Amino acid sequence: MPVSARPKRPPSRRRSPPPKPYHHGDLRRGLIDAALELAEKGGADSVSVREAARRAGVSPGAPFRHFESRDALMIAVAEEAQRRFRIEIAAALAEIPAADPLARFRAFGMAYLRWAMRNPAHFEIISSGRFFDHDGASELSRDNAELIGMTERLLAEAFAQGQLRSADLKTVLIAGRALVYGFARMSIDRHLPRWGVAEGEVGRTAEAILDLFIEGIARR
Repeated sequence: MPVSARPKRPPSRRRSPPPKPYHHGDLRRGLIDAALELAEKGGADSVSVREAARRAGVSPGAPFRHFESRDALMIAVAEEAQRRFRIEIAAALAEIPAADPLARFRAFGMAYLRWAMRNPAHFEIISSGRFFDHDGASELSRDNAELIGMTERLLAEAFAQGQLRSADLKTVLIAGRALVYGFARMSIDRHLPRWGVAEGEVGRTAEAILDLFIEGIARR
């Protein structure tokens, strides 16, 4: 007798695996790094939350778990740029003896210039008021206050040791800030070639004008 065919079983339906929870390491860190890269390549105006998400490899809505707006992202970017700036300053000061505050003040100024000229987009974000609400950036404001306090202490120590000609330390401090900020802006805005400073001479020129300033405030 022919063997009756077994009834076909309906195809089994495999259960789809449950969705895996999102894993992307430190997403906040990745978005900040992506935004810094965008600023480096296209300037601070080119930074957007959507483009930072694309570069970080996440959906356009994912960043809003960490940053509710572009302003919030830019504050975080400025804080990271400032952190890197502080590392540059710390490395420069570590090479100068604590007993020579005027030399440390000079080292601070050179670190400022080197970092600003090497990282023009980061410098622009920190120093300009165009990219985020500075009043809402409390951590950045505290950090800036610490840096100002550090330079004030260096000048006070230099004056106490008889290294400075003038007792008007506030004016000395503002003059020093204007010098390094102004030269950094001239370099970033490409004004220096019009003043006869070739690209390969920028670093030496920065050091020379800072030394001229230090010579002018030092007691002989």
